[in-house]
Amino acid sequence: MKIITVRLRLLLLFIIFSFFVFTINVNSQTNVRTEIKIPNILGFTTLKCDFHIHTIFSDGSVWPTIRPQEVWLEGLDAFSITDHIEYQPHKKDVPTNHNRSYELALPRAREVNLIFIKGSEITRGEPPGHLNAIFLKDSNPLDTKDYRDAVKLAVEQGAFVFWNHPGWKQPNLKAVFYKEQNELYKKGWLHGMEVVNGDEYYPEVHKWCLEKNLTMMGNSDIHNPINFNYNFQNGNHRPMTLVLAKEKSENAIKEALFAHRTVVWDENVLIGEEKYLSPLFNESIEIKNPNITIRGKGRSYIQIYNKSDVSFELIAEGESKDITFPKNVTLYADKTVLLGISGKSEKMVGKKGVQIPYQVQNLWIAPKKGLSIKLNIDVDYIPSDKK
Repeated sequence: MKIITVRLRLLLLFIIFSFFVFTINVNSQTNVRTEIKIPNILGFTTLKCDFHIHTIFSDGSVWPTIRPQEVWLEGLDAFSITDHIEYQPHKKDVPTNHNRSYELALPRAREVNLIFIKGSEITRGEPPGHLNAIFLKDSNPLDTKDYRDAVKLAVEQGAFVFWNHPGWKQPNLKAVFYKEQNELYKKGWLHGMEVVNGDEYYPEVHKWCLEKNLTMMGNSDIHNPINFNYNFQNGNHRPMTLVLAKEKSENAIKEALFAHRTVVWDENVLIGEEKYLSPLFNESIEIKNPNITIRGKGRSYIQIYNKSDVSFELIAEGESKDITFPKNVTLYADKTVLLGISGKSEKMVGKKGVQIPYQVQNLWIAPKKGLSIKLNIDVDYIPSDKK
């Protein structure tokens, strides 16, 4: 009998110990943040943001307090919960208070030092489609019959208004700039558009942003728990808007959005204006040995370290009269790559600056148009020993 009692006690202790270890493991997983490595440029701080997120207070399946924890774990700096104003499928279960999801999530966002921006989604038929208004003071007044009144009330609160998933419900997912959008644009009530929403990229919207000087946005529009759609620990992150802000603050984000200082990050693609993508690339890479020696037509290697979380896909854009170099190369995220180059003449002698022309195919300065760059090195040419 005593033996059985001892065994039961040992079993009980084992169960308690196992539960204790499991609890520690779960807690550790929910308290480990994955930092995102994207450089600061041009004197601005690069903030990682998602301005289109849903909860159970509209058509999402997540309680609001979960959203700041997800955002923090993924390494973002700022976010906005934008539950629908008009579409309330859970209204039998939760009250229709358009400020409530913000109120519930705010304490947790503050605990983990996130910038949490109040927002709502004005949800109407197509056109005008769905519009997000962020930097709101009070979402409830936006619950009006006419969408124009809702947008006007948002703008009067100082809101930044952008057009969500413009290709949604359009033939072949191709966005159309209807007269309704044009009216908002001419009134100055439309400030940006989602070039990327979830897993959709809209090339025509990318073009409109460049032509109409509207801010490029990229957001998740997440409804499920984030890990149902993305596995950020394995590099599969949500789309996000990189905001080039003067500092890490809500006011600085607002200023940057109205000034159109954004880059969209979608999977392994960066989308934005050339004046921002070029310094982002240049600040991301480091040529560890910019001074190399080549003997005749011999080979030498450049070591290029990519400090960012974006793997840059390069394709040759032209040739060099002095060297030969690979036509294709990938500068892998957080890795150092060897780039082999060779001389073109057995008799070349002396030091010379060389530019290696490439196009970064996954940095889009226009719809699917890559960024042209040059890798700059100094080469010390030594004549070959060959006669």
